[in-house]
This record gives sequence, C-alpha cells and structure tokens, in this order.
Amino acid sequence: MNINFGSWTKEKIDEILAEASGIANQGERIMFVSGLFIGAPYKAGTLGGGNVKAEELIIDLEGVDSFTYLDYVEAMRISDAFSEFIGNLGRVRYRGGEISFRQRNHFFTDWREYNAGLVRDITKEIGGRTAEKTVKHLNRRDDGTFILDGLEPVWRDIVYIPAGNIDTFLRGELRTGDYIGIYSNAAGLDVSHVGIIIKSDDIFLRHASSDKGKVVDESFSEYIAGKPGIIVLRAVAGQGK
Repeated sequence: MNINFGSWTKEKIDEILAEASGIANQGERIMFVSGLFIGAPYKAGTLGGGNVKAEELIIDLEGVDSFTYLDYVEAMRISDAFSEFIGNLGRVRYRGGEISFRQRNHFFTDWREYNAGLVRDITKEIGGRTAEKTVKHLNRRDDGTFILDGLEPVWRDIVYIPAGNIDTFLRGELRTGDYIGIYSNAAGLDVSHVGIIIKSDDIFLRHASSDKGKVVDESFSEYIAGKPGIIVLRAVAGQGK
C-alpha cells in the first residue's frame, strides 16, 4: 500500500466520514464528500503506467484525475472511518477487491459490471426511447492495438443518451450525486471523462478538470455542448454502511 495524504490526515478523514455517515440521502452524501475536494490539484498518472506483475493500492490525496476522484468519493460514501475507506477503495477500484492491474476497473462501465451492489446504470431508465445502444470492444483501437497493454479487450453493450437529447432530462431526471460518464465515439473507449452531477440553482458537473488544473464545478449544459452523450450511474443506498 502506498499512501500520500497531501494536506489531508487520517484524523481529518475520520471526522469527515463520521459526519458523512449521518447524511441519509446518498446523493447529498456524495455532494458533501466530493465538495471537500473542490480546488484539489489535477494530477494525472497517480496509479502508475500499468505494471501487470506488481500492483499496490495507491491512495494519493495530494491530487486526483477524473477517475481517481470518483474512486475516492465512492469509497468515502460507503465508509465510516479511514480504516474502512482503505478496504472500500480496494472494493471500488478493483473487482472483488483483488489488487492487480488486470482486476482494476479501468473503464467507467466496469463499475456497472463489477460494482453492481454499489451503483446501477440508469441511462436507459431516464433516457427512454431517446437512449441509444451500441456495442464496443473496450481496449481495442480500430487498428487492432491495445489502449492498455496487458489487458485483454472485452465486448460490452453500452447505452448512452445522445447530447442532443440531454436537455430534456436535466431538470427532471438527473439527481445530485449521479456519476456521469461522457460517452466517447473513439474505438476501444466507453467514456472520455467522468464527473458528478450537482443540482442547485443550475446543474453542474463537479469534476477533476485537466484544462483548469483542479477539481471544479462547471455548468453541465455548457460542458456537454459538442460532446457525444452521457452514461449515468446512480449510487445504491444501504451498501457498505
């Protein structure tokens, strides 16, 4: 295990998780925990380049990318203390909690496949007839090369809501705390970016932005303009608590 607390401490995390555990609504709990990362630096490559022979659980709170940000938030959602957070991060990031490169959830829809007890894919549910279905060969580019060496490609059914239909659902169907994947048209990928929906006077995407260099709240309607569409996962209540 490799831990970099950055400006955090074990005691601070214990206090945060104790407070978060008193928030019954899962979306509000996610909003609370994720909000503590606002302004945190964007930091790419914290999980390493992919040594398939040696993998360790990495906790690097000094900075996050879009995927590790969601890892930490979801693990905190289901934890009451730092000691639980360690185990739950392994559960969220790896299939069955097995710490290995091949068992790591490299793709957003891996959460749907392997963390079904924690989240559920509600894209079809809220998209209805406007949702589109496709089949993608994750990790394989058009030329046959792998995006991630050492990881076998997998065929996967993917449902997404095209960007042109998203405005219909902004006010009514999306909820605070929903995990959002920005659907990618690129071969081998399910999404190009991930974040969290926050609803207040507007609807925001809370995410680790490489452009802005930190975790920010950004107008969701502005961010999604020109993007292909979205995949929506929603936290399941009562799991891990």
